[in-house]
Amino acid sequence: MVPENKVFFITGASSGIGKEISILLSREKCSLALLARRSKLLNHLAEQFKGAVAKVMTFPCDVTDKNAVEKVIHSVNENFGRIDVAILNAGVGYKSTVKEFDAEKAKAVFDVNTFGIINCLDYLLPDFINKRSGMIVGVTSLADSRGWPGSAFYCASKAAACRVLESLRIELKKYNIKVITVKPGFVNTELTAKNKFMMPFIMEADKAARIIIKGIKSEKKIIQFPLPTVLGSKLARIVPDFLIDYFATKEMK
Repeated sequence: MVPENKVFFITGASSGIGKEISILLSREKCSLALLARRSKLLNHLAEQFKGAVAKVMTFPCDVTDKNAVEKVIHSVNENFGRIDVAILNAGVGYKSTVKEFDAEKAKAVFDVNTFGIINCLDYLLPDFINKRSGMIVGVTSLADSRGWPGSAFYCASKAAACRVLESLRIELKKYNIKVITVKPGFVNTELTAKNKFMMPFIMEADKAARIIIKGIKSEKKIIQFPLPTVLGSKLARIVPDFLIDYFATKEMK
């Protein structure tokens, strides 16, 4: 897939991976519809792109608000004429140990990480199916491999998002719609800056964005990185539960 002349719809574009993806795409002669909750950061980012991209517009939007998502997608289609590639990147995470277990916190995580993607797809899919083209890029996480201590809601929400994208990839193939699942390891962002635990092989957001853009161009079904974390994630799926419990418990001490 060649980004030139394509219209990219990017959620969570104000910081982290979303911001770095937007910066890289600004050099590809495409058009950018940038979404995030923080309008000031979005506008500052868009100012940097003027003259460098075919067209750029910002849309303050909370992806947990289904009505707001509908209005924004309608506005993007009106202003750009279409959406070619949707990069659904918005994400949150909160510490969730048993002593801090909170159903409202769980809902907040699922609302962004899982339903944020679903809310966008609810309005993107009919148009993509009708025109029999389009690409969906969902940013999830390698944390979907297991339920890790202190990250129950985050791991579960990312696993749910992965399964949704996996199912859609198969169903949408006959409509010529590509679905790509992005599964990063630890990336240096505002989200991971709050973590108090060791984050092996942590990567800078600009490097992560380069890997993602390369994967989008080659239309990979799954973009996952870095390799050591990918291998660790695969191993975690097949290691017996008692071993996972043993090492995870030691890590908590």
